[in-house]
Amino acid sequence: MQENDILAETENMIVWRSEEEQVGYIYHVEMGGISLHLLPEEWDEFFVLIRSAGK
Repeated sequence: MQENDILAETENMIVWRSEEEQVGYIYHVEMGGISLHLLPEEWDEFFVLIRSAGK
């Protein structure tokens, strides 16, 4: 089963996730020429990192 969900989007960036059979969700962050593809544990850590940077 593969399902894609857009989680957030701006004019220049997008965060979306796809559901993969063997691993669950993979989170995708696309910012211009940079793409990150994160497993759930990596996504959680990345989210904490970005929130901490905004303080």
